[in-house]
Order: sequence, then C-alpha cells, then structure tokens
Amino acid sequence: MGYLSSKTMVPVVRIPKSYIFSLTKPISPIDSLTADAKLPQTSPGSDLAQERHRLWSIDIDAVTMSQAVQRICGWISRGERTCRFVVTPNVDHIVQLYRHPALIPVYRQASMTLADGWPLVSMSHVYGQPLPQRVPGSDLLPAICDHFQSEEKPIKLYLLGGKPGIPQRAAHAIQSRWPLAEVVGTSSPPLGFEEDAEFNRDLCAEINRVQPDILVVGLGFPKQESWIVRHRDELRLPVALAVGGTIDFLAGEQTRAPKWIQSIRMEWLHRLATNPRRLAKRYALDAIYFPWICILHIRRNA
Repeated sequence: MGYLSSKTMVPVVRIPKSYIFSLTKPISPIDSLTADAKLPQTSPGSDLAQERHRLWSIDIDAVTMSQAVQRICGWISRGERTCRFVVTPNVDHIVQLYRHPALIPVYRQASMTLADGWPLVSMSHVYGQPLPQRVPGSDLLPAICDHFQSEEKPIKLYLLGGKPGIPQRAAHAIQSRWPLAEVVGTSSPPLGFEEDAEFNRDLCAEINRVQPDILVVGLGFPKQESWIVRHRDELRLPVALAVGGTIDFLAGEQTRAPKWIQSIRMEWLHRLATNPRRLAKRYALDAIYFPWICILHIRRNA
C-alpha cells in the first residue's frame, strides 16, 4: 500500500545546513521512520546490556528516570573522558526527523535516548515495544543533582546556552538548591557561533580546561544535538546532555506546569498558554504530522 508523502501536507520549514551533519548515507523519510521497528539497536558509546527499541527511526532506551540517572552517574564515576551524550526527543522532534531525515544520523549516535513525551510512551505500547515512562529532559539534570546531593558527592557542571545572563542565573539557582553541585563555567554563545571554527575551538578548550562532569547544552533542537556530534571528539568529559530549555527553567526564565497538570499529562497545554506566540504553530504542525507518522509506522510493520 502506498504511503503519503510529507509533501502532501504542509510546506517544509527549512533548517540551516549548519544544523545538519550527514554522517551516514541519505535516508528516505518514509523508510527511515517505519523500518526496523522490532530490532533492538545499539549506538556508539551505549551500554550493550541496555534495552532499546527502534521507534520512528531512532533507538529509544526503555528506562525509567531512576535508571537513566543511574546510568549517567555510572559513566561519570568511571572517569572516562569520551563524551557520551544524551538526547530527549519529544513529539516535535519525531515530526522534524520525519520532515528532515538528514537529522536522523545525528540522533542515532546518541549514547542514550529518552522519551520526553507521553504520546511517545503511549504509542510505544500500541506498537508492542513499551517504554516504561516519560523521562523529561527538563527533569533530568535536577534528578542527577538530587542523586549526587543525596550521596554527598560533588559534581561539576558547565552550562552552554541561553541568552546573556541566563546561564549565570541558572548557575546561582543550581548552587543554592544543590550545594554539592559546582557550576564551573557558563557560556551564552552568539547567534551563528556554530559556523565560527575559531570560536568553537576556543569554547571546547575552555570547557576541557575546567573539566566538568556534565556539559549541559541548551541550544534547542536540532542545533544542540548537531553541535555535540560535531565537537564530541574535541570534548574531554564523561557526558553531554542535550536538554533544550533546562537552563531557562532553572534560571526562572520559563516556568514548568504545576505537578498536578503534569500528572494529568496536560503540560503541553500549560506551555501553550504561557508561550502561545512561539508554540502555537509548532503544536499545530505536530498535531497534523504525528498521527500520520504513527499510522505509517503501524502499516509498515503490520
């Protein structure tokens, strides 16, 4: 049975070439998001024993928040400086991977991929490849800091991203909330910095100089993931987290939904209400694309 092309829906929004690094051969949008659904996969730098499901063309780890934190803390405790990295896809990420399949190789290199969205978790059960729970990227760093604080162990962080002044505010909030968490550096890179080889060389050198345990990258999807993939060989640290708005949340620049709204799985509505100008179009496009992507996945693997 034929499949609908993404061209039959709405016009594709261009992503700058600097965000996309074609690390493997080109992948068809349809085949890439529907194939290999039942084959467990392992990405470079991942733990061989972990359970991963190939869903929507990427390998998602079937872990809880606690398990994700334990794995990251294990990487840090080993003292390795090989820069594993973690991504946290949500519905919009899946839609963008469908519309821009050149981004898929970037995601497939992640050491751990965590489902940041209840629709992803719900559909994983429909597909017979259940993910145990949503693991929000915005909760991941706080959970790691909670762990180190409870173990009475220090941890060093570097914050990359956010407008000028925001990572510094986030650093103050982190150190006030978790006294054993030391923010050893921050950076608010200028627009277009990813094209400046000298700037990035100096940035990586500065990050390596202060030797963080975790590099927190909040540049937004897909810029943050692409930047990590491009520079991970230059970085001498255990792990980088591509966690979107985490720095803004910690700085108080954006607010999370109350826990009761999160518990009824309506955090997206809270975010839309608090930031309609930025999110209305994105959510509308996701509402069009994501159901079709899920239907295609079911048909392809029936």
